Amino acid sequence: MREASLGIELVGGQEISMKTYMPKASDVERNWYLVDAEDQVVGRLATGIATILRGKNKPEFTPHMDMGDFVVVVNADKVVLTGKKEQQKIYYRHTGYPSGLRKVPYEHMMAKHPERVLESAVRGMLPKNSLGRAMFRKLKVYAGPNHNHQAQKPVKIEL
Repeated sequence: MREASLGIELVGGQEISMKTYMPKASDVERNWYLVDAEDQVVGRLATGIATILRGKNKPEFTPHMDMGDFVVVVNADKVVLTGKKEQQKIYYRHTGYPSGLRKVPYEHMMAKHPERVLESAVRGMLPKNSLGRAMFRKLKVYAGPNHNHQAQKPVKIEL
């Protein structure tokens, strides 16, 4: 005889309550990962990075908590796009003033701020709330091969 609606299981006439594991913020262990973006497709790379930032690669993943790890990306200036996106892709932002929509083509963005291309792709894959902003702060993107996080001893991974 079982009563599934109450979460109580009767086994041999004895009640056994089922418990669900809920991790605490102090239980989260954050690792550092190093990703080389050279010759990687932007969208596919951003998907892997967003998964790590959210913590979905961990067995104790909880949707309402920041379970993710830190990600350091190097060589962001060497990412590639597929198809005709190099000529057609446009990045939009708004100044907040009337008629303040600004359009920046992909080519100009790569020339001035190549790290923003990958940051924009990853930001779009994270939650649009304070939790997503906290996850995004753990992403460190560098245009060249050098980074300032040697002290954290990031583990190099392939995505």
